[in-house]
Amino acid sequence: MGNMYELKGKEAIISPSLIYYEEIIRENIKKTIRTAGSPERLWPHVKSHKSMDMVRMQMEYGITKFKTATVAEAEMAAMAGAQRVILAYPLVGPNMERFVRLAKAYPDTIFYGVEEDRAQFEALSRVCVEHDAVLPMLVDVNMGMNRTGVPIEGLEELYRFAYSLPGLRLCGMHCYDGNHNNKDAAVRRAEVDDTDRRVADIMERLTGDGICCELAVAGGTPSFPCHAGCTRWYLSPGTAFITDAGYYMNLPDLDFIPGAAVMTRVISHPAEGVFTTDLGYKAIASDPAGQRGFIVGLEDAVPIIHSEEHWAFRLEDKSRIPAIGTCLYVIPTHICPTTALYPEILVATEGRVAARWQVTARNRRITYCLCWNKEVFCGLY
Repeated sequence: MGNMYELKGKEAIISPSLIYYEEIIRENIKKTIRTAGSPERLWPHVKSHKSMDMVRMQMEYGITKFKTATVAEAEMAAMAGAQRVILAYPLVGPNMERFVRLAKAYPDTIFYGVEEDRAQFEALSRVCVEHDAVLPMLVDVNMGMNRTGVPIEGLEELYRFAYSLPGLRLCGMHCYDGNHNNKDAAVRRAEVDDTDRRVADIMERLTGDGICCELAVAGGTPSFPCHAGCTRWYLSPGTAFITDAGYYMNLPDLDFIPGAAVMTRVISHPAEGVFTTDLGYKAIASDPAGQRGFIVGLEDAVPIIHSEEHWAFRLEDKSRIPAIGTCLYVIPTHICPTTALYPEILVATEGRVAARWQVTARNRRITYCLCWNKEVFCGLY
C-alpha cells in the first residue's frame, strides 16, 4: 500500500480521526457490482459503516436493498430511501415490537425479519397479529459458522412450521457464512458450493409443494464471489466496499483496496527505537487478537503496548522513527468496530477532507424504542 492516504491540510485535523477515501470506495463499489453481475443482485450489509451517507452513495450505483444487524441500522437504511431492508439478526424480546412498528412507519420500504427458533417465530407471530401487521420473513440458516441459524438438517421442518403462522409471510432463506473464509479461493468455492447445494435442494422441495421460498440472501465479503458463481441468489458483502487490512492481507484474490484509515500522531519517544501514537483502543478496534492495524509506510513497525489512549511501536531501524508530532495513517485490521467508535467520518476527496458523514446508526436507537409505556416512542436512549 503506497501512501495514497496522505492528506492535505492535515495540520487542522484532530487526531485520532477516521478517514474514508471517496475515490477508493467508489472503485470498490464498482468492483463489487462487476463481481455480482449487476447492482440488482447485491444486498449489502451496512454494519461496516452504519452511515446514511454511505447507503446513499451505494444507491447512486443502483443498489437499493440493504442488510442490517440492529433496529437502528434498519431505520437508518429506510431513512436513506432503501427499497428493501433485512434485519439479519434474530428478533427477541422488545425488538420484536420495535421492528414491527418500524416496518409500519416506513410503508415505502419492505422490511424482512429473520428467525431460527419455533418459539420465537410464534412470539413474533403474536406481535404481528396484535399490531395488524404481516411481516416478510426469512429463516436464518446455520451454514457452518455455528453463530446463529437453524442447522440445515432442521431447516425444512422449521420452514414448513413457520409458513403457516399468522402475521408472517415466509419468503426464503438468510444464509450468512462467515466461516467460508479460507485463503485458498478454490477451497472456499468448494465449501460454499457444498452448503449452497443442500439449501437449494430444500428450497426446491418447498417450492414444489406450493410453499413460497423464492428468496435467498447469501455470503459475506470472502464468500460472495463464490455464491455469485454457484447460484442466482442475492449477495450480501459488507466490508468489501470499504475493505480493511484483515481482508486485504488474508484474501489476496479479492480485488478490493482499503478505503479507510485512522489518522494518528506520534506523541512520545519513550525508549530507544520506540515511538508512541495517540491511537489507543478507544479509537481503533481491539479485535481481532494480534495486530489491530498497520501503519502506512511503516508496516514493519511492531506493536508493543496498546492501551486506552496510547499505542506504542518498535522499529529495528532507529533512523526511521517518526518525529513527535508526525501524522501517520493506520489501516485498521477490522473496520466495522473501528467505525462504530466514531460519531463522524471525515471523507477525503482528491487528498483533502471534503465532507463529514455522521455514523447514523452508531447507537442502538435512533427513533424507535419501547419505554415504560409500551405505546410511547422516544429518542431518549
